[in-house]
Amino acid sequence: MASSMHMTKETFTLNTGDRIPALGLGTWQSKPNEVTEAVKVALKKGYRHIDTALAYGNENEVGKGIKESGVPRSEIWLTTKLDNTWHHRVTEGIDSSLKDLGTDYVDLYLMHWPSSTDPNDTSKHLEDWDFIKTWQELQKLAETKKVKNIGVSNFGVRNLEKLLKDPSCKIIPSVNQIELHPNNPSPKLVAYCKEKGIHCTGYSCLGSTNSPLYKDATLLKLAEKKGKTPQQCLLAWGIQKGWSVIPKSVSKERIEKNFELDGWNLSAEEISEMDNMKDRFKVCGDGWLPVKVFFGDDE
Repeated sequence: MASSMHMTKETFTLNTGDRIPALGLGTWQSKPNEVTEAVKVALKKGYRHIDTALAYGNENEVGKGIKESGVPRSEIWLTTKLDNTWHHRVTEGIDSSLKDLGTDYVDLYLMHWPSSTDPNDTSKHLEDWDFIKTWQELQKLAETKKVKNIGVSNFGVRNLEKLLKDPSCKIIPSVNQIELHPNNPSPKLVAYCKEKGIHCTGYSCLGSTNSPLYKDATLLKLAEKKGKTPQQCLLAWGIQKGWSVIPKSVSKERIEKNFELDGWNLSAEEISEMDNMKDRFKVCGDGWLPVKVFFGDDE
């Protein structure tokens, strides 16, 4: 469990030896004309980890924000993701992302969901394709200079086991990006990933827009006691539990506030209090996908 007093400088070592910054900026649901500015503000504040995806439709703006920040590309950890309808076109998918991002490599390339969706009818799954085949293609990509690390996202224990047990799986995912917050803590899934050497990144780590977490009495009381915002406590909880966090914001004030994590931390008792927050909700379900991907095996 991380307990550094310098969480903004904290990194986690992946199974490849690369180090992913503990704190990043998420860009999901950021409106198109706001992303460039958000990325620029974050990088100027000191963030060195930016998360995007082909499906977000904002890679071009993320790339512009990186360039306009003046921060060298080599100092930035950049993650993007392969969209569901591109599973059978992995090379085209990464090339599209690299072009829009204006870079010749990404630090981490994730399979966004374990669903090989038919691009001609998104209510259907491709008949002759699945995420095992997608991973085979991602493994080939890992041999190029286009991606430094490959991983997955939204994989529960059942799908991870299916992937890892397949004879074609030669590379263990370096990261599994999953929804992680005190009302969706997923301890079984986190433990399984740790056992397999897969680092977790927590998305919707603040519970997303209009989060019910901000009404939780335990969290509000703790934040008041610490003299911190509920968001800062949620981010510290995630980092100290051992995963990277990618809070999304387009507000300059909140982006900067979320970065103020140095010089303090949560005690073991305070982490335990947050661990015991009883309410449960998920921001991201799987009802919109042609296949079920969440099986209640994470807790």
